[in-house]
Amino acid sequence: MFLIVAKYLIPKGYRGMAVFPFVVVKYDFDKTNLIFVNHEKIHLKQQLEMLILPFFIWYFLEYLIRLIQYKNIDLAYRNISFEREAYAKECDFQYLKKRSFFQFLKYIKLK
Repeated sequence: MFLIVAKYLIPKGYRGMAVFPFVVVKYDFDKTNLIFVNHEKIHLKQQLEMLILPFFIWYFLEYLIRLIQYKNIDLAYRNISFEREAYAKECDFQYLKKRSFFQFLKYIKLK
């Protein structure tokens, strides 16, 4: 993992993003935010297990589905299965050591 601070690469309203093998953060202080970095590391693992490009295709399509479902940008984002897993486990610093493949599938909710 490579951690980069690049304020202008991060969309407005967000603090960072993971694009394998990089974690890009908007603010320097987020480099030391263990919970935030762990959240992004979970995304790196998700990307790697899906061979990177399919992750982004799935992410975008699920975002569109959630946007139709919730009619709210923030709710759509927070209900993407990848985000639900990362938010649920971001405080568990042992999670990536014990995580089995495709755990994000447990976070797909139909309602």
